[in-house]
Amino acid sequence: MQVLLYYLFSTLLIFISVLPMISDQHWFFRVLDFGRIQIMILLLIHFSIGFFIIDSYDNHFFWLSQFLLIAFATNNFILISPYISLGSYQKKVSNKNSLERISIMSINVYQFNKEYKQLIQLVQKVKPDILLTMESNKDWEIALSTLQEEYKFHGGIALENTYGMHFYSNLRVGDFKINYLIADDIPSIEAELTTKDNVSFSFYGIHPPPPSPTEEKTSKERDGELLMLAKKIAKNNKPTIVIGDFNTVAWAKISRLFKKTSKLIDPRVGRGFIPTYHAKYKLLKFPIDLCFHSSSITIEQLKTLKPINSDHLPLFCRFYVDQKSDNQNNDAATLDQEEKKEVKSLIKEGLKEKSNR
Repeated sequence: MQVLLYYLFSTLLIFISVLPMISDQHWFFRVLDFGRIQIMILLLIHFSIGFFIIDSYDNHFFWLSQFLLIAFATNNFILISPYISLGSYQKKVSNKNSLERISIMSINVYQFNKEYKQLIQLVQKVKPDILLTMESNKDWEIALSTLQEEYKFHGGIALENTYGMHFYSNLRVGDFKINYLIADDIPSIEAELTTKDNVSFSFYGIHPPPPSPTEEKTSKERDGELLMLAKKIAKNNKPTIVIGDFNTVAWAKISRLFKKTSKLIDPRVGRGFIPTYHAKYKLLKFPIDLCFHSSSITIEQLKTLKPINSDHLPLFCRFYVDQKSDNQNNDAATLDQEEKKEVKSLIKEGLKEKSNR
């Protein structure tokens, strides 16, 4: 019986390891991108257990099973290895002491969360220069109005479809736009900001829909919106930072395409996974609230903050902008011809997709 269970579970683990390798945008394939760490651990544990369960090593099925288990575990490790904390992240600029620190707090508040005071108290304690909220509906907008005294600029849109978004800043704000890149009920935020030291940079906040059985059946809208934003950013020569609930993990193929297309830097590389979701389940945590930035921006600190009764943890980022730095990321990987075609195709598919909302 133990041997049968071993082979059945081996088959299951191999099956769920193969699924995310298939280039299909249906949620059934894409949702498994999130669990690479958990799947890798299960693969390694099951691989080790196999040597204690199987009595005879002459069985070819055993060695085939063991080979596939370790091969898929290795593949997962390769994908997540850049996010293992090794301290090899972007080096800080030499004149950092003369540069103004700027901080951002980005939080998916969970629309049905009524513990407004928890977020307000956290904001008042941390005092970020920029606050981005997602899933903030009219009730949240009213509750957060108490912060308007602390932030001279506030804008956004309250929606009841879990895609409301609000922006607060105590920096000077030039152009402020609410964009609808892929659908007329999925907003994103674009702002041109200037620090007290008269340093300008571009800010983007984004929250595309996730592929899941309860929301969008495919990742077409998510992928299309992320890549449309990436192409927009690639044309912007200003220092740039983009943050939000990407509804994908840092190591997923769409995240890598976003990074290549936008030519931005992923600050998680060398810093660790920094998981933000789910806030209440220790074994099911994924880094889906992401941040990317241009090379003229240096991230000094990237971390999560204490929970606010949402299913997401707040993501906190402190950075500075070096005006003298070249804004081009010379180390950025470039899209090959096949990837360029794929980006165009994914954007086209995203624009054609009919929403389930």
